[in-house]
Amino acid sequence: MTRHEKREAEFLLLFEMCFRDESPSDLITQHETDYEYKCDEEIETTIADVSSKLSELDGIISEFSKTRSIQRIPRVNLSILRLAIFEILYRRDQVPQNAAVNEAVGLARAYGQESDVKFVNGVLGAFTRSLHADE
Repeated sequence: MTRHEKREAEFLLLFEMCFRDESPSDLITQHETDYEYKCDEEIETTIADVSSKLSELDGIISEFSKTRSIQRIPRVNLSILRLAIFEILYRRDQVPQNAAVNEAVGLARAYGQESDVKFVNGVLGAFTRSLHADE
């Protein structure tokens, strides 16, 4: 499975979490049963880790979303942003920052509308610039 395929699976699971009140492991088990798709350990770990950091990730999204409150962000965008920011903060050694941003924009393009692409790119652009300002 390619890194892109894993990221897309992670995004889809995070998106599903927005609608279901289940633990990450239960959600993965249900996903595997419904879609006959086996999630590997990396996907399971990522979903659990992102889930455990939702408050932190949503706080960052709120800080850098100048046009929408967190409650008004479409769940597709929210799921994409959570995953990308998580990767930028906690997977620096595995996922280059530009790859996380590019993949997030690609997911927004595939699953959202043109305005979603601009929004995701804008939030991640502001966030990544703030990281470089601290250096």
